[in-house]
Amino acid sequence: MKRRNLVIGSTLVGAIALLAVGQATLEGVVRSQTVEAPLFQVDPYWPKPIPNGWLYGTVIGVATNAQDNVFIVHRQNISANTEDGAQQNPPLAECCSAAPPVLQFDPQGNLVRAWGGPVATGEYVWPESNHGLAVDDEGNVWIGGNGGDSHVLKFTEDGRYLATYGEPLQGTDSNSLTHFSQVADISFDIAAREAFFADGYGNIRLAVVDMDTGEIKRYWGAYGNRPDDAYVFPDQRTAGTGWSADQFNPIQFRGPVHCAEPSVDGLLYVCDRQNNRVQVFQKDGTYVREAYYNPDTLGDGATWDISMSNDPEQRFMYVVDGKNARIHIVNRETMEAVSSVGQGGRYPGMFQAAHSIAVDSQGNMYITETYEGRRLHKFVYMGIGPAPRHQGAAWPEN
Repeated sequence: MKRRNLVIGSTLVGAIALLAVGQATLEGVVRSQTVEAPLFQVDPYWPKPIPNGWLYGTVIGVATNAQDNVFIVHRQNISANTEDGAQQNPPLAECCSAAPPVLQFDPQGNLVRAWGGPVATGEYVWPESNHGLAVDDEGNVWIGGNGGDSHVLKFTEDGRYLATYGEPLQGTDSNSLTHFSQVADISFDIAAREAFFADGYGNIRLAVVDMDTGEIKRYWGAYGNRPDDAYVFPDQRTAGTGWSADQFNPIQFRGPVHCAEPSVDGLLYVCDRQNNRVQVFQKDGTYVREAYYNPDTLGDGATWDISMSNDPEQRFMYVVDGKNARIHIVNRETMEAVSSVGQGGRYPGMFQAAHSIAVDSQGNMYITETYEGRRLHKFVYMGIGPAPRHQGAAWPEN
């Protein structure tokens, strides 16, 4: 009995020692998976409910202005056959109807105004399919479209029409100097009075446009090449088991060319969505470098939109990965994804199809969802600190 107790006691001591070693190893692994990165918490109460029984359709663009107001553009594509009666004529019940396409919120999440849509006067051609929204230094709102749309519209903050850039109702031609084809997103170089059009779903180029006249000043394709609409891309499905975009480095944008985001140091970051990459250029079109994110992603691709952190050096950039339901937090200097925020799901901080992103002056992120998501999320910036490789939905602790 005494010997048996000794054996049991020795076994227990050994097990406790192994447990301690295992715990230390686990803590070491956790520490090794922690990085210095921006931290976020989702605000589940932002924005506040909108009035009039309005619903969002697919929310397809977001931007902030100098006062940290948040603008979104969405499609009024709410099913006419749903039980809520949306867009029925006559309605099935009191609830609901589609909100106007452009909505503006103040920093507290209150709706400031809503406007937009086709006009009977023919003053302008509203996009067949809204896509992308930007606010310039004068507070004007620019809207693209990825239906049969070959132009961009410009309005005042309260929806007064200002200009059409590009000839409407034209086809695909990535070398056109008179029109676009399905512009996905818009950004600005205010000092140079230039707008960058991610052009886009039809064309496969980045176009630089005079902000005041709409003249196309220059354009380029992947690696700074001349765009070639006849280029044949490798078939993702037959390129071999374990297809990965970074094995092929196509010499053209596969598209959609989904974003174009300038940085404070004079570079331009372009989303080549289905090639799962971000290409970096000087503003004259000179190619600088590229990086792939989740390069084996099929279908819609992994690089949907970009916004920069709000520190003076823009140390980080945030890359929206709609297919993999997360926002990559990327070290801008190394182009390495160091952490991520968000995950797949239907609750706050979870995405069905994260689409567009904007960052305000406080560092908060605003992310829209397309497809069945149809929402706008706010992730509150909590500073830089030890962050897990994946922050998940980033729910508040309390």
